[in-house]
Amino acid sequence: MPIPSDVENSVAATAAPVRADARRVAVASAIGTTIEWYDFFIYGTAAATVFAPRFFPQVSPAAGTLAAFATFGAGFVARPIGGIVMGHFGDRVGRKSMLVWSLMLMGLSTLGIGLLPDYGQIGLWAPALLLVSRLVQGFALGGEWGGAVLMSVEHAPEERRGFYGSIVALGLPAGIILSNAVFLGASLAADPAEFLAWGWRVPFLASGVLVAVGLFIRVGLTESPEFADVRRRDRVRRMPIIDVMRGNLRAVVLAAGSYVGVSTLGYLVLVYYVSYATRVLRMPLATVLTLLLVAASFFGVAVVAFARWSDRVGRRRVMLWGNAALVVWAALFFPLIDTASVPVVALALCGMLIIQGAYIGTQPAVFAELFPAAVRYSGTSLANTLGTIVGGAPAPLIAAALYEATGTSLAIGAYGTALAIVSWLATMALRNERRAPS
Repeated sequence: MPIPSDVENSVAATAAPVRADARRVAVASAIGTTIEWYDFFIYGTAAATVFAPRFFPQVSPAAGTLAAFATFGAGFVARPIGGIVMGHFGDRVGRKSMLVWSLMLMGLSTLGIGLLPDYGQIGLWAPALLLVSRLVQGFALGGEWGGAVLMSVEHAPEERRGFYGSIVALGLPAGIILSNAVFLGASLAADPAEFLAWGWRVPFLASGVLVAVGLFIRVGLTESPEFADVRRRDRVRRMPIIDVMRGNLRAVVLAAGSYVGVSTLGYLVLVYYVSYATRVLRMPLATVLTLLLVAASFFGVAVVAFARWSDRVGRRRVMLWGNAALVVWAALFFPLIDTASVPVVALALCGMLIIQGAYIGTQPAVFAELFPAAVRYSGTSLANTLGTIVGGAPAPLIAAALYEATGTSLAIGAYGTALAIVSWLATMALRNERRAPS
């Protein structure tokens, strides 16, 4: 029986504003997420280049690098706490308010690092305050990802959740590009001595302007319709994190496991590579950052392309293929990097980030669909932060320690490959996990 034309027109009229609202929310969430990742990654770049002499001059250069990476890793310790706390309130109060709080906390802590006196001015207070600021950054980012993802995915048409989730995921490559571009500009604008003395502070201080823009955008967002429906039906949970652990523990563990290798290799590329290429391979910092910018650009394209494809062929299938390819590239990555040849290093970086795009682009929709709407913020945040704290958090520190102990990158490559295999196996199991009702 044909559908009457007036019904078709009514459906189309209703769908158009829904799609427009979904696009607006996705773009707004992505802008805020870009700023959060910018703040997070400028710390990683600074840890790889300037924090050792500025905040840990009392120890050897190698020990100073390890100490700087240790403070970088400390931020990850706070991420599960941020995910749990903001996930709790995100499932009880709403997604939107947590996005505003996370951005404010991240912005204030990053601005504080840019104003922080160094070891020569206030002694041991300098690394102590640096550590506190990093913990606040970690707490904020722990609550950011789940909220931004859910705002986008829960506003999106079901058949296009992969694509709309990938717009938020674009905040990751955009943050990489923005942070490295600002650091590159600061390093080129000042000579090495000036950059070490004060130039490194410019990217942190610039965060204040970006955060103000992000807050203005986020305050105007509408609440997630699925959370509004949970509240309307009086299904808000008193302790959502407890409910997740009781009813969805397998989904949390498998989702976290699927991300362990991706997170590890991601931070080896985005943080440790900068230190390794400049300190061990003696490549110029400007060249190192430029290559990372190029690779991050390909990463952004891959995130959206794979997500659009996943809406047609299956999100978990694309995620599985990406993690399988990542096992192979993890084994090749450091042998390619060790050539110190600019074209070969570019190939290593671009290959790694393009392959990761298959996972990062599909992750928002896949994770969101694993958990019921009433506990979704808690579930997605916990899975994401657990995968990060096991994988990415210690990765630069472990890589630096492995190189100092062995004098070769072979052990680092084996470490990254082993965790990539863990992710592939977890994704195989995750593919068969039951999809949760909304």
